[in-house]
Amino acid sequence: MDDVSIEDLTMEKHVIFVVSTAGQGEFPVNAREFWKALSAATELAVSETKVAVFGLGDSHYWPREEDAIFYNRPSKELHAKLIELGANPLIDLGLGNDQDADAFETAWAVWEPLLWESLGCKPLEGVVEEPKKSADDAMKIDSNYLRGTIAEGLLDDTTGQLRAEADTKLTKFHGIYQQDDRDLREERKKQGLEKAFSFMVRVRVPGGVATPAQWLAMDSISDVTANGTLKLTTRQAFQFHGVLKRNLKKNIQLINKSLLDTIAACGDVNRNIMCNPNPHQSDLHKQVNDFATDLSAHLLPKTSAYREIWLDQKLVKGEAVVDHEPLYGATYLPRKFKIVVAVPPNNDVDVFAHDLGFIAITNKDGTLAGFNVTVGGGMGMTHGNKKTYPRLADVIGFCTPEQAIETGEKVMLVQRDFGDRMNRKHARLKYTIDDRGIEWFKTELQSRLPFPLEEPRPFQFLDNADRYGWTQGQDKMWHYCCYIENGRVKDTPAEPHKTGLREIAKMHQGEFRLTPNQHLIIANVTEAQKPKIQVLLEQYKLDKLNYSAAMLNSMACVAFPTCSLAMAESERYLPSLVQLLESTIEEVGLRDDAVTIRMTGCPNGCARPYVAEIAFVGKAFGAYNVYLGGGHHGERLNKLYKESLTEPEIVAELTPMIRRWAAERLEGEHFGDFVIRVGIIKATLSGKTFHDLS
Repeated sequence: MDDVSIEDLTMEKHVIFVVSTAGQGEFPVNAREFWKALSAATELAVSETKVAVFGLGDSHYWPREEDAIFYNRPSKELHAKLIELGANPLIDLGLGNDQDADAFETAWAVWEPLLWESLGCKPLEGVVEEPKKSADDAMKIDSNYLRGTIAEGLLDDTTGQLRAEADTKLTKFHGIYQQDDRDLREERKKQGLEKAFSFMVRVRVPGGVATPAQWLAMDSISDVTANGTLKLTTRQAFQFHGVLKRNLKKNIQLINKSLLDTIAACGDVNRNIMCNPNPHQSDLHKQVNDFATDLSAHLLPKTSAYREIWLDQKLVKGEAVVDHEPLYGATYLPRKFKIVVAVPPNNDVDVFAHDLGFIAITNKDGTLAGFNVTVGGGMGMTHGNKKTYPRLADVIGFCTPEQAIETGEKVMLVQRDFGDRMNRKHARLKYTIDDRGIEWFKTELQSRLPFPLEEPRPFQFLDNADRYGWTQGQDKMWHYCCYIENGRVKDTPAEPHKTGLREIAKMHQGEFRLTPNQHLIIANVTEAQKPKIQVLLEQYKLDKLNYSAAMLNSMACVAFPTCSLAMAESERYLPSLVQLLESTIEEVGLRDDAVTIRMTGCPNGCARPYVAEIAFVGKAFGAYNVYLGGGHHGERLNKLYKESLTEPEIVAELTPMIRRWAAERLEGEHFGDFVIRVGIIKATLSGKTFHDLS
């Protein structure tokens, strides 16, 4: 709206407004200047102007009775002000509600025909409407196997963005998200400039294992084509932030030269496969990591669009593009699909939080016997929409190593064929299973497999944290796990971590393993090399591990300033919040008692907050929903404790709980178990009861 002035309204016969709701009943950022001018106006020559207003809101986003005024308030205020100034309503105000069965589309389907009728446009008689199609599926089909107009958009040097909305969706399949620096939005808007567009590029690293040469390449690429930092993600991938459009192809090509790539790191496909980086059981880790790598390769999209667009693979002259996707088909999956491999007793991958999981089961001699298979986990939800919820996966059977890749493929294909393609908020495997039942799923899966799944084998998880410092594997090789705050590898005057890891990579002969908790293991260090690496760890402050257990077990997503979905700070804020709690933690003698603490800037759950003992999920800037009672090993969902708490309120709520935990806990009792036992929060027994607070 800010692209037009209120005076422009006086020169139009018909004006249609569609306005969303931000924050606590506020106008969206790109409409605030327009509304400021309109709301201040006492006169405006709009008596000849006909208007219609449709609002986008969520009646449950602020659920307290006194907060009902926030629901669709911008559209209500806009409509009332226009009428007050003398404009003529074409039709009544329309209110789209995210709580409706088809979200905003439900009210729009009623409102739109009335709008056309008010404009004198009646539907043609005898015309049969086509069956409703998924807009995203149509976009994927029209894209010619993920090509779209990406190549043309990259050539447009008049803007820092890809203009075509479809291209910004398609680039996700290539591992790329279009973003802008939200810290700079207001200032650039005042200057009449477009947003500070850039791109996030995610590198696919199956199992999180990279060579020293690849680490050096990532380090260099971050300096040459990105913002100079390197992000280790919660899914064991590298991320570059601040990549300008003119540097995108160079970024991808340099990644490719390091023998890594970005295809399928995002999008409606199988994403980067995670794997426990277990440095102790050396032979077992190699077996499970090889499996993760092989499964990742097996499930990769086969389109040649990636190589054509980013690596300049040329078609033979006159050759028509003939492409196919033997597994995915032209519409790919309904939504993203996430796979992990866990190695008990450590559940650092949070195996129950993903669509598909493989739990390694060993023989008595420690070799790999096979995998228990888990299905139907997922973290994402929408604030206020109880039809969306996190869910823990079900253990459905056991397969041998030789059967595992086919099992993984067929699980994904069941979701391809039965997942909801009309409602993306209901399109993950967890909803397919809850809608149809786990027994239905097992029967459907079994019908596609040439072998029966066996009964699950016994297993036990004891923790989901990283083992910091030096540890030695069964093969006598050494491994050092560095604490990297929220996975952001950078240099500061006090902690030049990025330079230190670069120097280590120059001499290291083993591996770099990215952990699911966003930290880094310098793996497979020989006895002879260990003292040399220790010197570098000390020199560059990478040996600093004297943090509280709460800090060591905390994790946050990126959020501001680059993530477009963020409603609140996360990566930049969580450490300071944990520090506010540490004085109490240390005072009551709990400095070395681990508590899993997770923070996300929105409810989509990238840092897997809903299995944390304490979780903060952004609701609005400076306000977080607080969840309590998750399982310490990732085996139980947490539950909403209180909504929209500010920092002082969070500290005031948690401080007495921490004191009580110290005074009343049973021997070895974890915080998540304690708050349930003493009645502070109710246990969540299934995804469907996640929102049940009674």
